[in-house]
Amino acid sequence: MTLKGLILVGFILALYSCGNKKEQELIVRENSLLEREKQFQDKEAEYEKLLKMKDSLLSLSKVKDTLPKIKEWPENLKAAWNSKMVCRESNCSNYVIGDQRTETWEFRSDSTGMYTNVLSNNEIKRVFTGQYLENKIVLDSAKEASAKNKIKVSVVLDDIKKNIIKGTQTITGQDNCIAKFSVELTPSNKK
Repeated sequence: MTLKGLILVGFILALYSCGNKKEQELIVRENSLLEREKQFQDKEAEYEKLLKMKDSLLSLSKVKDTLPKIKEWPENLKAAWNSKMVCRESNCSNYVIGDQRTETWEFRSDSTGMYTNVLSNNEIKRVFTGQYLENKIVLDSAKEASAKNKIKVSVVLDDIKKNIIKGTQTITGQDNCIAKFSVELTPSNKK
């Protein structure tokens, strides 16, 4: 080989090594760019999850806003009330039209919610869960299992005045028979 051939081979090797170095730099840059894109996609996915969580929390707060705001009975109800109930209609054998009952009702509320105790001879006979909605009181009892039968009792008191509250109590018996009582509550003299 001649001197010119050696210089030419040296020059080609130098160019090849420079080209190889540039190629390596491009590969490193490309890998770095791919890593950044992956990190960006991860951040974008996390952002989307946060948006969905925010939307679900907002929808929960909207549902919460539609629930009744009153969490305890108004002060004028927090007393003992004498009840007079008269059966107005019935297809149950246990209840006859004209039957009358008297009990004491106490409207209570605590951390578990709003409820009404129904007492007879100073013993709790029934406990209603309650709601006070605008201008009516809605009371419900869970199905009660007595020795003889299972019943469900619901009450709607929709005529509320200062010293008298009126409404209807509906009793559904185990054979799906229904008895309806008129309910009249007046403040008790006992404190």
